[in-house]
Amino acid sequence: MHKNTSRVFVLTIFILMLFIVGASYLHITNGVFDMSVIDVVKTLLRIEPNPKFDLVIFEFRLPRIVIAALVGIGLGMAGVVLQGITRNGLADPGILGINAGAGAAVVIFMFFFQLNLVTADMSSWVSILMMPMFGFVGGAMAAALIFSFALKNGHLDMQRLILTGIAINSGFGALSLFLSLKMNAQDYESAAVWMAGSIYNANWIFVAAMLPWLIILGFYVYRKSYLLDYFQLEEDSITSLGIAVEKEKIKLLLASVGLVSACVSVSGSIGFIGLMAPHIAKQLVGIQHRYVMPASALIGACLLVIADFIGKTVFAPSELAVGIVVSIIGIPYFLYLLVKSKA
Repeated sequence: MHKNTSRVFVLTIFILMLFIVGASYLHITNGVFDMSVIDVVKTLLRIEPNPKFDLVIFEFRLPRIVIAALVGIGLGMAGVVLQGITRNGLADPGILGINAGAGAAVVIFMFFFQLNLVTADMSSWVSILMMPMFGFVGGAMAAALIFSFALKNGHLDMQRLILTGIAINSGFGALSLFLSLKMNAQDYESAAVWMAGSIYNANWIFVAAMLPWLIILGFYVYRKSYLLDYFQLEEDSITSLGIAVEKEKIKLLLASVGLVSACVSVSGSIGFIGLMAPHIAKQLVGIQHRYVMPASALIGACLLVIADFIGKTVFAPSELAVGIVVSIIGIPYFLYLLVKSKA
C-alpha cells in the first residue's frame, strides 16, 4: 500500500511538473509579441542573442512566470497548513482574511512611502524587500484577531472561524480601499490594480523579495507536515503522544502567515488557490500531508501560471488581473465544497 502511494505521488509530481512546463511554454511564446520555440531556445541558451527577444523574455515574461509559480507554491502550501490546523476544508488564506490583513499592511506601506508598484525599478529595491515584512505584520494581526474571536472554551469553533474571517476580510479590505483613495491618481491606479491580484508588473526584484521567505518557511512547513496528520485526531489523543499542540499550531500558523505575506506583497490578494490546491492534491495523492504538501504547492503553481496566461491572452491587448481569473474558477469550486460539506 505504501509503495503504491509513493508511486502515485511520484507520477503525480511528474505530471504536474509537465503541466507547469507546458503552461510556461504557452506563456513565454504567446502574447502581443509572439515568439517561436526556436527564438526562445536561442535566447535562453544565448545563441545569436537578439536585444528585442532578450527584453521580452528576461524583463517581461520570465519574471512573470516565475512569480506566478512561486506565489502559487506559497499559497498552495499555506492552504494545506490552514486546513490542517483548523480541520476545516473551507479554510483558505483569502477567506479567513489573512490575505486582506497582509494586503492592508502593504497598502499602508505604499501610502506612507509613496511606492508605485507599476513603475518600481532597481531604485525601489530596498522598499520592495521590506514589503513582505509589513505584510507579515498585517497578516499576523489578522490571524490573531480571527483566532481570538473563533476560540470557544479553548477550542476553535469552525463556524465562528469562517464568519470572523469574512468580517476581518471585509474590514481590512475597506481599510485598503480607504487608504488607496487618499493616494494621488497614479499611486491609486497602482494600488487598485495590485489589490485585484496582479503580477503583470513582475520583475526580478519581486522574485528576490519573496524567495527567501518561500525557501525558509516552505522547508519548515514541509518538515512539520507530519504534525498535520496528528492534528486530525482528537486533542486528547494528540497530547498523549507528547505533542505540544497549541505551541506547534502557533508556529505553523505564523509560518503560513509568512508565506501568504510574501505572496501578497508581490502579487496582491489572490484568493482561492489555498482553497482549491489542497483539495485537488488530496484527491490525487491521498490524505498524508507529506504527500499533500508538495502536490498542493505544484498544483497552486500550475493553476496560477495557467490563470495568468488566460488573463494575458483572452482580452488581449487588454489584460485581466490574475486574481479575477482565479476568482471566476474559485467561487464555483468554493460553493461546490460548501454544498458537499453539508451533504
